[in-house]
Amino acid sequence: MGENETGRSRPLLIVDGANVVGSVPDGWWRDRRGAAERLRDALVAVAAQGLPGRAGPLEVVLVVEGAARGVTGRPEVRVVAATGSGDDRVVDLVRAAKADHPDRDCLVVTADRELRTRVAALGADVTGPRAVRP
Repeated sequence: MGENETGRSRPLLIVDGANVVGSVPDGWWRDRRGAAERLRDALVAVAAQGLPGRAGPLEVVLVVEGAARGVTGRPEVRVVAATGSGDDRVVDLVRAAKADHPDRDCLVVTADRELRTRVAALGADVTGPRAVRP
């Protein structure tokens, strides 16, 4: 788990990769892995700088699935490949984070209504893909 200089947990940002990549019709379907890599690289700045209302640094986790499963992480962005449903993996990550530290600030990036409802029920905040799209 990421901690800041004071030993407190950094805010956790979990990104639903397939949903965020698919939110912009830029030809991502021709190269799903490349699109996920571009998103991962864009998240490096988010990890350092944060988002409006959530100052950095953030612990950033990008959840990938399908053809993007081979995407590797970077020191600033952990990539988690879902073996099944990406939504289920996002929920599992939120559940684990909240079990370890119930008061930890956790934000999920997705436009998926069902996923938003599921993670909100676990205590996570949600925001849409525009928050992290370059």
